[in-house]
Amino acid sequence: MIKWITKLFSSTQKEENKEDNVKPEVHEHQKNNIESVSKKYLIVGLGNIGAEYVNTRHNIGFKVLDFLAKKESLSFEIVKLGSLAEYKFKGRTFLLLKPNTYMNLSGKAVKYWMDKENIPLENILVITDDLNLSFGTIRIKPKGSDGGHNGLKNINLVLNTQNYTRYRFGISDQFKKGQQVDYVLGEWNDEENSKLPERLEISAEIIKSFGTAGLENTMTTFNGK
Repeated sequence: MIKWITKLFSSTQKEENKEDNVKPEVHEHQKNNIESVSKKYLIVGLGNIGAEYVNTRHNIGFKVLDFLAKKESLSFEIVKLGSLAEYKFKGRTFLLLKPNTYMNLSGKAVKYWMDKENIPLENILVITDDLNLSFGTIRIKPKGSDGGHNGLKNINLVLNTQNYTRYRFGISDQFKKGQQVDYVLGEWNDEENSKLPERLEISAEIIKSFGTAGLENTMTTFNGK
């Protein structure tokens, strides 16, 4: 009797182990969905809406996306919480987003489109200006604090994390005490304007590299360039 019970228990245990080792079936439409998600990227350029802000230092995020859109003959469409253009490159889909929420509420647009398009956090790239870097300096990081930037501060708050990739574009800090706001919201000077096209060209390559070569390779290739 004891042997029979032992044999029964052993047989049952084997069946359970067998079931545990069976991998869940993934249907074809699920595979396609997983693949499409991993190949979709949300590229967010930070800035303020309105003609008065178009050529200001604080709007470098918008300027980078506008440059790429013009280069690739893309059109922005007014959508919920921003303007959006779709760019397809090497099997990847890049959603170029310019939030219309003003800088201080950028996180609302990022979260909405991230959820709507089912884009994972690691596939998000935020482009922003940085006072702590000399003009045109490139700094790509996988995470970090807001550094006093109101756009990043709101994104951190809404997403409840700092672990998303940001591309910081240096605008330098050549302003007198008490003139930071005027400087950031001021337009590029003649020298900066002459150098911007080359910096924007590199910025467009950074976006493409982020989606095709990956973050680590992009950082190695472009940081400090």
